[in-house]
Amino acid sequence: MKIDGPFYATLGGAAAEAKRLAAIGYDGVYTLEGSWDPFLPLALASEHAPSLDIATGIAVAFPRNPSHIAYQAWDLQTFSKGKFMLGIGSQIKAHIEKRFGLEFDPPASRMREYIQAVKAFFDCWQNGSKLDFQGKFYRHTLMTPMFNPGPNPYGPPPIMLGALGPKMTEVAGEVADGLIVHPFNSLPFLEERALPAVRRGLDKAGRSIDDFLLQVNAIVITGESEEEYRAAENSVKGLLGFYASTPAYRPPMEAVGLGELQPRLNALSKEGKWDQLGDYIDDEFLDAFCVRGEPGDIAAKLKARYGEYADRLAIYAPYAASDAMWTGIVASLKS
Repeated sequence: MKIDGPFYATLGGAAAEAKRLAAIGYDGVYTLEGSWDPFLPLALASEHAPSLDIATGIAVAFPRNPSHIAYQAWDLQTFSKGKFMLGIGSQIKAHIEKRFGLEFDPPASRMREYIQAVKAFFDCWQNGSKLDFQGKFYRHTLMTPMFNPGPNPYGPPPIMLGALGPKMTEVAGEVADGLIVHPFNSLPFLEERALPAVRRGLDKAGRSIDDFLLQVNAIVITGESEEEYRAAENSVKGLLGFYASTPAYRPPMEAVGLGELQPRLNALSKEGKWDQLGDYIDDEFLDAFCVRGEPGDIAAKLKARYGEYADRLAIYAPYAASDAMWTGIVASLKS
């Protein structure tokens, strides 16, 4: 099991942050698409910390044409010497339609085609096949020598799909190279809903789970003092409240009997009461969606919860903590 760390870095701080995460002992880093581009900082990470695997985790797919994302992925795979993973996701309907101004429905069918289209570019460049992808949502039929980067010496990068709903998760098993399990997950959700959906997709494509990569994001709450722990807990409560207010994220809550809370938090979000969402996250909710405790106990708890399933374990900790603490946790996870 490889351990990945969150790469919260703009271009200006990317080099130093990559060196810091490599020194902690992470095997790889992943970017999130928030208020800055998820691709550009990875180039600096690869240059200044070449031991790290690099990944988008995730880049929003639909606003980018498959050709655009294929070129970006090809460049980063070449520059990183084969250490890049292309992690993509759909985002939710409201963002695609209202922030990006694009069509969203039907997301699972659209994503299936999207990944197939990206792979058509990869196959064309790597193997010299004719580019002739013609689907319902995407058509790509022209590739002249001037625009063909040619074979990648490290092979095409794997495509990881971030998915939460059953249809999108099934698409991951059918056409992607791996699944990024959303950090807003619970163990019953993973075992009873996500993994069966992956297997349905794999079966549909005649593929084996042995050829499929599972990256599990794990929300961790810990701290070296009571004050640090409470600050981490409060930060995560706000994050969980935000996730839980989104209708598309109700399934993991239903899997642990907390689904009835979702409409209440959604109503608060529509009223603009974002600062109140975390007040509804109690100990039962935290235990279902997080691994929490003393720093010395975190590695064992993470292994107990996710060790059977995760090929890569991505730590998700949106708060400040000492590098020494994380170094110990990562070392214990890798021991």
